[in-house]
Amino acid sequence: MAEITDISDSQEAGRARRLLFRRLIDFVALPATSVAPQDRSMGGDILLDMLFHASKEERLFCAKRLKVTKEAPRRLMRYLAQSDIEIARCLLEDNEVYDSADLCEFVDKTTIDHRLLIAGRKRVSPAVAEKLCEREEGAVLKRLLKNEGATISESGMDMLVQHSRKIEGLAPLIIKRLELIPSQAMAMFWWSDGPTRRTILQRQAAERTELVDLCSDVFAVAAQEGWSDPVARKTLQLIERRQRNRPAIEKSPYDSLEQAIEVAAEQGLDPELAQEIGFLAGVKPITIAKILSDPGGEGLAVLCKATGLKRPYLTSLWKALRRPLELAEGDPHPQFAYVQETYELLAVAKAQTTLRYWNWSLSSSYSPRMAGTAAEDGAELTTDETYSASQRTARLVFGR
Repeated sequence: MAEITDISDSQEAGRARRLLFRRLIDFVALPATSVAPQDRSMGGDILLDMLFHASKEERLFCAKRLKVTKEAPRRLMRYLAQSDIEIARCLLEDNEVYDSADLCEFVDKTTIDHRLLIAGRKRVSPAVAEKLCEREEGAVLKRLLKNEGATISESGMDMLVQHSRKIEGLAPLIIKRLELIPSQAMAMFWWSDGPTRRTILQRQAAERTELVDLCSDVFAVAAQEGWSDPVARKTLQLIERRQRNRPAIEKSPYDSLEQAIEVAAEQGLDPELAQEIGFLAGVKPITIAKILSDPGGEGLAVLCKATGLKRPYLTSLWKALRRPLELAEGDPHPQFAYVQETYELLAVAKAQTTLRYWNWSLSSSYSPRMAGTAAEDGAELTTDETYSASQRTARLVFGR
């Protein structure tokens, strides 16, 4: 009997191939109780070999026929899932035969259209979600974030926060996810829009009351030791109730934080005076620089509320930065009005926690290595650097 190699060789040969093709599809789709696993596997191998020579229409027919089955051999189903998007769509949208390893393979080996389907599946495991988060594909990431059936790992969320620096509209979706932790939200604050920033300030900052009460006796012990332990000192600075730096006030040429701000409003804000305001407020130079240079201005509201500055001093700081207070018609400038409103909405305890967290994460852990040069110089992050919340935040804020 001559070997038939082309479906168009004869009408009879074409009909035989089509019949065989459909019989094999019916066979591999039979319920588990109707056929032995070994026989189904053999049938799947034969069908897969036929699919290599099949037309697009025949592959689509096969995918539609196997759309809901969980019994078909995995190798066959994996092949169809990596076919053209019209064919793969039937299976990637709903079929549950694929495990996380399969889906991660598809993410790497297929197109953005395939990844969109994977991101929208009824359930997306942490491993698959993290794989999707590796690429800076806005449409895929937004669909993943909108998917309530997706579970995003902490590493995946780190990548999403990093992508939100460049992908417009990502931050407002990230802030709605339950997997987001405060350190990630605080990092994302600096490049988020106004409404997202306000949500971060209201939802993500803790009041730390229980933490302060639990550690209240440790402050006296640290004072007896002369604050000689740098780790304990840094940690207690994050926890303690008082925000202003009392020793800095004793050394300052200004009588108070309020006086320094009044001078800045009258004379303008130079680097030395800005640094002095930071010292009096109890924050490091890199932190005050970040707050004062931020165009949104919400950081000023946090600074003023956390340090107990009254409303007029927020106005004075805005004036010191030479930012507009009013429009030409005499109405309040919209951005300043928004910052004032943010000041009013903030609770003192949460504002203090936010300011302390910024100072802890942005200043104590900031270095060129944390700013993203580790990868450039070939250095690997240590385990401590990988898991440290402050260093991870510094990488997200200052990293490339």
